[in-house]
Amino acid sequence: MAYPEKSMLRYAHGYHLYRLEAPFCLVEAGESLCDITGFSLDELVSAERDMYAEHIHPSDKKKYVDFLAKLSQKEQSRSQEYRFICKNGTVKYIMDTAVSFVNEDGLVYCVSVLSDITGIKNENYELRYLNDTAPCGFLKYTCEKTPKITYINEKMLEILRFPEPKEGEIDYRELYGDNIYLMIPIEERRKFAHFLEQVSVCDSAVSGEIPVIRCDGTKGVLYGWVSKVKDGHGNEEFQSICFDITEKYRSKMWGEITRCTRALSYVYDKIFEFDFENMTVKYIHGDSSDFFGAVRNVPMQIEQATLQWIQNTVADEDAAEVEKFFRPFFSGSMPEQGRTRDIRFRSVSSSKEVYENTGVFIPIGNSVCLFCCKTEKAENDATLLRDENLSLKSMNENMHKLVMSFTDGIVAFEIKGDTVRPLYVSDNVCGFFGYTREQWLPMAQSGVRISDFVANSGIQYGDVERLLERKEAEFEYTDSVTGIKKKINAVCSCSGNGTDAPVYIILHDPGSDRHAEVLDVRKVVIRTFGYFDVFVDGHPIAFRNKKSKELLALLVDRRGGFVSSEEAIGFLWEDEPVNAVTLSRYRKVALRLKNILEEYGITDIVESVDGKRRIVTDRVSCDLYDYMTGAAEFSSLFKGSYLSNYSWAETTLGELAGR
Repeated sequence: MAYPEKSMLRYAHGYHLYRLEAPFCLVEAGESLCDITGFSLDELVSAERDMYAEHIHPSDKKKYVDFLAKLSQKEQSRSQEYRFICKNGTVKYIMDTAVSFVNEDGLVYCVSVLSDITGIKNENYELRYLNDTAPCGFLKYTCEKTPKITYINEKMLEILRFPEPKEGEIDYRELYGDNIYLMIPIEERRKFAHFLEQVSVCDSAVSGEIPVIRCDGTKGVLYGWVSKVKDGHGNEEFQSICFDITEKYRSKMWGEITRCTRALSYVYDKIFEFDFENMTVKYIHGDSSDFFGAVRNVPMQIEQATLQWIQNTVADEDAAEVEKFFRPFFSGSMPEQGRTRDIRFRSVSSSKEVYENTGVFIPIGNSVCLFCCKTEKAENDATLLRDENLSLKSMNENMHKLVMSFTDGIVAFEIKGDTVRPLYVSDNVCGFFGYTREQWLPMAQSGVRISDFVANSGIQYGDVERLLERKEAEFEYTDSVTGIKKKINAVCSCSGNGTDAPVYIILHDPGSDRHAEVLDVRKVVIRTFGYFDVFVDGHPIAFRNKKSKELLALLVDRRGGFVSSEEAIGFLWEDEPVNAVTLSRYRKVALRLKNILEEYGITDIVESVDGKRRIVTDRVSCDLYDYMTGAAEFSSLFKGSYLSNYSWAETTLGELAGR
């Protein structure tokens, strides 16, 4: 017989020659096949029957017969994995690679070589056990900057809804395999990278929840562990065991939304629920006579419904700005979890009355945001309306500030008589009172005596009484988990009139730094010579309010000295006395300045103590401060003009001109 390169093939590992004509049989073999199987050539080679196939594991015999049948159909190369029962009774995993050909006698043969993959299969025994018996996904992936998936079990393929690859369509296994981040939503990739960094640095497993993007485009939520181990070759790799908690998470999230909405409804007039997974919005709280009152709790398409609301609600002069605010959300780009975004605008009623509105976007979970809006009658003072056209609500101003710090965690509850009933709690301050979330929920149904409720936290009942009297307080407590001393702020107000009205309270943890991850240091440059402007990393701050910009200019002019409320009012409204109206107006301006500095990430340049404010000079670069040093390199900065926007700057201008 003449078949390809016989002299060379007989030395290949596990070499043997099959005749693929009935009856199929092994007609020649090399000695290495005997080494693998433990059988002699006489026990394997026969022209009458397939003695080799008789030792294939019973569970794999059918696929082995199919393997030979396909090879017999035409000249080709194929591989097949199966188990072989050796002479000593042990089972080996074999990878069989065969090439079929038509010999000169017209019969079909195949030349086959074997690889013993038992060691590799044994290494993955635990993976097969998990795959076959446990309802969890399993992943192995590299420790590179962009990790590549090296193993994914069937359950994980099912969780991520991997389709069977079809010709001409995307092969998701190959796509996700090259970059594990493709299965993580963009807004969550930093969090996932942080998980991996923790595992690498701490050399211990990290567990938690993580959203994923499934192959059909829907979002899911997994709970699992990430650990770093060494594979059989000594290379480091990440391993993850994951459970699909999507439905449980959704159920928990809707309960969270309900409780949070109930709490926020004491502060805000209208609340909309934005669902970015389904790209819908619902009007869930507000007057039934409002524009969307007739379709309360009905899901609407986000862009269409929002634009319709803007057209029918927002004053014409503010409509473009409000649409710009909402525009990123039309493409599903929700705010980062734990971060809020706010907007201020005017609306005009059917009776032509002007109202001032404050709205805030609060992320709840991984795909839902609440847009909360507070509406107030605009003040009639024309000057105030011009300078304060984006006024914050005057009621519950402190509460709004706490809601704007939502990422730090809040608790809300009502007190009626000597009974307290929790309304809402975020996870990171749940332990303040020494309760778990499971213990917290029953109290939300029936309530509990105040003295019993605060006992676990170590707070004195007298402190609670003072809070109810003064409406604001700060408490110090020892964290029951870490043992670290922390502080928590509380603000309260009545939800209605009369002594029987429940008291609504928000607690806010000021010790949790929302930017704890490591922030970039922003470069702040202030220009005072000529017109006043502030630049952050080379970009000018677009102040939305003239008076808040003027207040910052005044603080800069004081060169680090504190400015009291009364002094500031004397400069900002030179012809008006200090009274309740101007003090209220000034507080709004100061809060607006704080908000714009927060927006640009530079709140640390202004310090506030007991209502007094100052610029922190060592955190900014300012031409005035440089010039006042008298250094030669700054001597040419001043060219005769200083804060040209403001008349009160003439005093400093005279000082500069006389130098």
